[in-house]
Amino acid sequence: MKGAEHAGITPQLIADPEGSPGFRPLYKQVRDLLTRRLADGFWAPGAMLPSEQELAATLSVSQGTVRKALDAMAAENLIVRRQGRGTFVAQQDDERVLFHFFRMTGDDGSHVFPESEVESVRPGTAGTAEAEALGLDPDTPVLRILRTRSLGGRPVIAECLTLPARLFPGLEDRRDLPNNLYGLFADQYGISIARASERLKAVGADRDAARRLELSEGAPLLAIERTAFSVMGDPVEWRLSLCATEGFHYVSEMR
Repeated sequence: MKGAEHAGITPQLIADPEGSPGFRPLYKQVRDLLTRRLADGFWAPGAMLPSEQELAATLSVSQGTVRKALDAMAAENLIVRRQGRGTFVAQQDDERVLFHFFRMTGDDGSHVFPESEVESVRPGTAGTAEAEALGLDPDTPVLRILRTRSLGGRPVIAECLTLPARLFPGLEDRRDLPNNLYGLFADQYGISIARASERLKAVGADRDAARRLELSEGAPLLAIERTAFSVMGDPVEWRLSLCATEGFHYVSEMR
């Protein structure tokens, strides 16, 4: 090991005396430093992190402190610990996205990744709700992705995703957007989605949603507003999903 250069981090931790106004537990400082390295792209998705011993020696902290920091990152789905193999940066593959971010399941309990048809990718400026959700000034340039998602060949979700344009240059020029957009965000733009906040409301289908989902106007839908956050906690996506519920449930597990 060659110290900080080997581990890819620079020791910048300050063990504030407990009780001082700026006190933060040392493991949280380690967690923040390692998370910053993930956000900066030093360790790519799927990469193996240095061992706990290496990180502890580099940062001049105990191995227990490093372990506690990594435990916190694992709980936030930023890293994956594999018994006997090591600790790896979480990847935005289909399985992870399905497990953590897609909550629609069939009434029979089936849980499959939906197929997506992108209808348009258009530049625009942030409206009031979009600006508030993404922490933007009104009229900030954004990109809007309009797509319909299907399960078992049946259109069940009509959604619009809003992204800050500055974070995704050239996205509007891509001809074929993949089904798994979070994988694209991580691989092409270095933005990994770590968590999301959702609000749910029952609504009736308007004319556009009814057309896209092949329903009658006024048919019951579940509206899901989601704000997705990067590993550093910055809002990077706001979406409105209108979901047909006949034959499907929205499932949330409390842990």
